[in-house]
Amino acid sequence: MQWILILIFSIFCLFTLTNQWVRKSRKYESVNSVASSYDSWTNDRLLENLWGEHIHLGFYEKPRIKKDFRKAKVDFVHELVRWSGLNQLPKGSRVLDVGCGIGGSSRILSDYYGFDVIGISISQEQVKRARELTANRDFCSFEVMNALDLKFEKGSFDGVWSVEAGPHILDKQTFADEMLRVLRPGGVLAVADWNQRDSTKHPLNFFEKLIMNQLLIQWTHPEFSSIEGFKNNLLNSPYCGSSVETSNWTKYTIQSWNESIYEGFRRPSSILKLGLRSLLKAFKEIPTILMMRWSFSRGLMKFGVFKSRG
Repeated sequence: MQWILILIFSIFCLFTLTNQWVRKSRKYESVNSVASSYDSWTNDRLLENLWGEHIHLGFYEKPRIKKDFRKAKVDFVHELVRWSGLNQLPKGSRVLDVGCGIGGSSRILSDYYGFDVIGISISQEQVKRARELTANRDFCSFEVMNALDLKFEKGSFDGVWSVEAGPHILDKQTFADEMLRVLRPGGVLAVADWNQRDSTKHPLNFFEKLIMNQLLIQWTHPEFSSIEGFKNNLLNSPYCGSSVETSNWTKYTIQSWNESIYEGFRRPSSILKLGLRSLLKAFKEIPTILMMRWSFSRGLMKFGVFKSRG
């Protein structure tokens, strides 16, 4: 255990000292800083070239199972659809993808399940790229929009979907309220997010606070909610129509952190063709990924999934 802490702390020190070497800090300042970060990530094509069009974690049924990382990402979408009950909606159902990225989940929901999907992102460049990748599809569209101010009428959607968007949002209660507001009565809510351990029950020690601070500032996160905390946000919403169920999917997704690094070695041309700067940026992401992996393995972070009916 001691050598692991020493390794993590060494990585943390290296990470902090070299923070300005390749890029500026991505510390959260406002929604504009989130948009700016995602504009940059989209334009440099690094994530897309390495991880494909679905830039989230993958689903692994068993520990250390061998599976193509990009297939695992598609499997994750299908597993969340099944677990949440979204697959019970008929074809043609209207679904909102909150924090759609470059549209990976949106296209799967449209192509595989026949849903009429609208994806939203705070990043203009993400929406632009999503539209480019979704050419010639009639039932999948994208708009620039703030998740805290959805420009849709109450009850506009049969399903609301959001994967790994919550950590970028400061006001978790309004985030929950807006998703439930636009969900019709009887509609399906499916959410998946990175969540912090419930610090009200198990406070963070000094070392954990250092790690958590880096996880926040390097990927433009204002704060992580706990699984229990966001469940309460949903239950406390005036638009919550039924009970809220949660599950911890850490064991199914934790392998993704290792795989996200391995992809650079499996597909070296994906980085090299982007130039030296992208290679340095990819290298600079490794300490954050390792800290994420460690945090999820120690229970400091958890991968929470949430479902409810409107």
